[in-house]
Amino acid sequence: MVAIFDLPLPPSVNTYWRNFRGRTILSKAGRQFKADVSECVIDQNVPKLGNARLDVTIFLHARDKRKIDLDNRLKSCLDAIQDAGVYDDDEQIDSLTIHRGAIKSGGGVRVVIRTIDKPLT
Repeated sequence: MVAIFDLPLPPSVNTYWRNFRGRTILSKAGRQFKADVSECVIDQNVPKLGNARLDVTIFLHARDKRKIDLDNRLKSCLDAIQDAGVYDDDEQIDSLTIHRGAIKSGGGVRVVIRTIDKPLT
């Protein structure tokens, strides 16, 4: 099975978490991103993949020419997809690839998830 869907540009991990009274909590931007991803998953009829082993490819489109670190956007994206119920746990991901896509107004992410029969070797 293959699931292909688009998401908004995820917040950087640098702004995803905040400290509040000695506790680490999800920031306002992080909470909003998770809500937006859940809405995208519903609107785009993304299938639920359960506990299948996964091959995930992400194309990250920056909103402008400013430099961005791809890996700083990855964790928030994967966590939000999991929270939206597309897969049970990001531990299921056996193969993960991220590509820098073309600059796109507003930025965004294209996600391609394939189920695999067994871990890749």
